[in-house]
Amino acid sequence: MGGLSGRFALITGVGRRRSIGFAIASRLVQDGAGVMISHFGAHDAAQPWGTDEPAEVLAALRALRADDRQQVLAVDADLTGPTVPDELTDAAVAGLGALDILICDHARSGGDGALGELDAAMIDGHYAANTRSSLLLAQAFSRVHDDTRPGGRVVFITSGQGNGPMPGEVAYAASKAALAGITATIAHQLAPRGITVNTVNPGPVNTGYLDGAAGEALLPRFPLGRLGEPDDPARLIAWLVSEEAAWVTAQVITTDGGFSLS
Repeated sequence: MGGLSGRFALITGVGRRRSIGFAIASRLVQDGAGVMISHFGAHDAAQPWGTDEPAEVLAALRALRADDRQQVLAVDADLTGPTVPDELTDAAVAGLGALDILICDHARSGGDGALGELDAAMIDGHYAANTRSSLLLAQAFSRVHDDTRPGGRVVFITSGQGNGPMPGEVAYAASKAALAGITATIAHQLAPRGITVNTVNPGPVNTGYLDGAAGEALLPRFPLGRLGEPDDPARLIAWLVSEEAAWVTAQVITTDGGFSLS
């Protein structure tokens, strides 16, 4: 507790309490960070698993604070808008006072296909949501980060696309693979400023979509005997943005309970 006191984070993709984004935000709030979360309500509401009321998500995070003066803010943002990453980053600085940590947890889900089913709109839509927005957020973060503050942190999140096929999700897999592929280049550029850049592959995490038969079918592929839960990647990400991980950069790290071994 308190290891991130005086630090400020922007975390995207926090629309539901049963999600990786919410688990990350919970960890950082409990560690003392000021946090702004973003979600895209129209996208979230269209998903089979639905969304939570933004006020309820915000209240649940604020309940984790040790000090009521700790800022926990929320905004609805469609990151496919070309100017939105800059606008969101500026809003985070205005609301929190500074920005030390950027965690890109958002993703477009659905509207994909296999080869033979794709069109330009599918590919461009996934690229805009998953790749372009994350790169523009990292660029905006590098613009606003105050280098006189302790080292900055950027974390991208992929989906295990490098560990095996993702049938029917070509556009999604390609857009997430780009983040893993660019990690070393961005880390190299930002390292002289004391900013670390890492990417986390959480593998399959049960955020609700693995309840029932889908999870039972995947369970034998987890040698540790259980499905991944949102707090599993959240623990790693909370460490990566802490001072203890100051010497870790340019890495793509898998935390999937051994799923990639199967």
